[in-house]
Amino acid sequence: MEPVVEEVRDITIRKVTRWCCSTIMVFGGVIPYIPQYRDIYINQDAEGFSLYVCLALLVANTLRILFWFGKRYELPLLFQSIVMNIMMLLMIHLCVKVRNKTQLIRGPDRYFTDFDWHYFWQWTDFQSYIDFLIAMSICLSIITFIFLHNVIFIEIIGFLALLTEAMLGVPQLVKNLRNRSTEGMSVTMVLLWTTGDAFKTCYFVSRKAPLQFWMCGTLQVMIDLTILGQVVWYRNEPPYKIPRID
Repeated sequence: MEPVVEEVRDITIRKVTRWCCSTIMVFGGVIPYIPQYRDIYINQDAEGFSLYVCLALLVANTLRILFWFGKRYELPLLFQSIVMNIMMLLMIHLCVKVRNKTQLIRGPDRYFTDFDWHYFWQWTDFQSYIDFLIAMSICLSIITFIFLHNVIFIEIIGFLALLTEAMLGVPQLVKNLRNRSTEGMSVTMVLLWTTGDAFKTCYFVSRKAPLQFWMCGTLQVMIDLTILGQVVWYRNEPPYKIPRID
């Protein structure tokens, strides 16, 4: 009788552990952005955060959602993409609101519907970012539907989705290089990036996720560590602000 009880207990613990890991995967990705969101809201300064991070994640997670229709991976990873897109929209909404409010000299308004690519992703209203996401999602969905049964196309979508996500830290890294400073960037956010990406990569390997997942996860951890290196490198240097042209 005792061996049976032990076996049932082991299965229960295993299930609880798996459920906890899945929950962390779904919601853990947005946690690094909470301190950054809080810093921007309290300080009313969004200059230290690159909105191109949001662009990278919106593109990556939209592609990853479409990848699921061609190659069914675990549902927690699908839900993670949906939750992350919501978080990125919240970040964009706050940054646009703060920048419009704190801008000393207000330039002309820029909208997605102007189709002026010189100001791509520098729009002055939140609705433009929503319009772009809708237009991109519709276009990618149509293309995916047409080539849904093409194995090579689906694998490419998966690779592009994960590669784009892996490169999400690059805009922040470049911004730090240009400013020669990490001022305005939440170090807590990057630390949570690194911890989350390391956990995520281990999860991909242990759950035998498609190859694209864990390869790009490893690249993501390397970029996170590089940004943390910038924090140490620039800690004693005064920030260099590049003039903003509106």
